[in-house]
This record gives sequence, structure tokens and C-alpha cells, in this order.
Amino acid sequence: MLRGLATVLLLVVSNAFMTLAWYGHITFKSKLERFGLMVIVLFSWCIALFEYCFQVPANRIGSAEFGGPFSIWELKVIQEVVSLSVFTLFALVFMKSDTLRWNHFAGFLCLVLAVYFIFRK
Repeated sequence: MLRGLATVLLLVVSNAFMTLAWYGHITFKSKLERFGLMVIVLFSWCIALFEYCFQVPANRIGSAEFGGPFSIWELKVIQEVVSLSVFTLFALVFMKSDTLRWNHFAGFLCLVLAVYFIFRK
């Protein structure tokens, strides 16, 4: 139970860095537009390094291969659900130009169903 919780918490932190690295340059466009694309890419890579500092331990702690509670398939689906959840929060808080619509909820429902089917023994 503790390894599973640690895995999910590390994935949340990892995905916060990932979302910032991937979409932060769009969110903070006004502060970054004076820099060229290469500088922004390098800056994003620096942020993504922190993503990996949390992602890799999360997968090792959670993987059944290392004594964790999750199969590789379960880890992947957890990762996707966490990623979309973190992105949704990021989009709603920072990207005020987009709104959450019914089709997004339909997609989330599909992910919940994916979790159900992946975890089904």
C-alpha cells in the first residue's frame, strides 16, 4: 500500500514538471517571447530533468519487478491518468483561454474504463 501511494505521489510531482516543461512556454509566452526557440527548448529540457528525477523512481518503486504492487501495464495506465489529471488542473488554473467541455469528460470516462480493464485480473 505504501509503495503504491509513493508511486502515485511521485508520478504527480513528475507530471507537474512534465506539464510545465511541455506547456509552460505557451502559458508564460509573454515572459519568454524575447528568447529564441533553442533557448526555450533547452530551458524545457532543464525542467524535464526534474520530471525524470521523479518518474524513474516512481516506476522502480511501483514496479512488480522491484517488489512494487503494479505490473508494467498498470503503471502505464496510472501514468496516463495522473498525466491527464495534472494537465487538466494546469489548463484550468493557468490556461484560461481553454474551457473544460463535455467531450473532455467523455475522454476521462474512457480512461477510467481503461483503468478498470487494466486492473481487472
